[in-house]
Amino acid sequence: MQNSASLSAETMLEMQRRMLRIRLFDERASKMVKRGQIPGTVHTSIGQEAQVVGACMALRRGDHMTGNHRSHGHPIGKGSPLGPLMAELVGKATGVCKGKGGSLHLADYAVGSLGESGITGSSIPIAVGAGLSAQVLKQDRIALSFFGDGAANQGVFYEALNLAAVWKLPVIFLCENNQYALSTPAHTVTSGRIVDRAHGFGLPGVRVDNGQDVLAVYDAVAEAADRARAGEGPTLVEVMTYRFREHSEGLRINVDYRDATERDHWLSQDPIVLFRQVLIERGVASEAQMDEMDAAIAQEVEDCVRFTLESPDPEPHVAFEDLYSDAYDLETTL
Repeated sequence: MQNSASLSAETMLEMQRRMLRIRLFDERASKMVKRGQIPGTVHTSIGQEAQVVGACMALRRGDHMTGNHRSHGHPIGKGSPLGPLMAELVGKATGVCKGKGGSLHLADYAVGSLGESGITGSSIPIAVGAGLSAQVLKQDRIALSFFGDGAANQGVFYEALNLAAVWKLPVIFLCENNQYALSTPAHTVTSGRIVDRAHGFGLPGVRVDNGQDVLAVYDAVAEAADRARAGEGPTLVEVMTYRFREHSEGLRINVDYRDATERDHWLSQDPIVLFRQVLIERGVASEAQMDEMDAAIAQEVEDCVRFTLESPDPEPHVAFEDLYSDAYDLETTL
């Protein structure tokens, strides 16, 4: 069984690199929204990096995953290069989906990312389908579905759990419980603990109370992955985490719906700061080496922005490419 105790120094350093990439990528995306360089808005994973990276690095590169509306971090956590991701947010032709997906609907098949969606809970059954495909084709791969606490109250969540349980599909259901919907505290709309809902389907449920600890998340997902690969079926993992920023960038809410004491507590549990200290205390890296890493990742983000801004916009004629059906010829159809 894989666990964090056996991780190499380089793997732990890579965890920190990926968390830094997510943080700096999302911080830059936030600025670009405010400057009008990204159409619409973006939902950042700032504060949730440990949960993303711990889960993604417990998977293999060929494993599948599905996301939600807050999913820039997921492909980064799985190893995607930053340039095509940022280009996708801006809508450039060099984006991972050629500029057609944007912030809410990007996918990167190269790292197993099957896509994300702004429709709450909609990507959960897609992960079940990926798990079924792997089982039927006898492929040694699993599927992980990222979803928020709000999606755990959608009916499709229970349908997906039931089907995966009945067929013992190699699927991991991971609830990113950041404790708020747009501005609604989860405890005011969710009865009981989300993780306990696994028991109604005869599934194991695992809750990571400290979702700011990348190694704790890694261990929980790694165990679920081992179980799935062994043909023992799905697992529900609930990770308690916190988003440091608003639900989406540019969102204006006149009411301060988060308690200052609560916010200060979670800000003190910054996963990147915490894991940096762990790496130093364990002798994996020195302060100077960690500073060098910070600078290197900052440069990666600068390079990805330059790549994006220098990339061409999509040509109009490609609008109807990559669809399930051809465009209608209105003159002959009507």
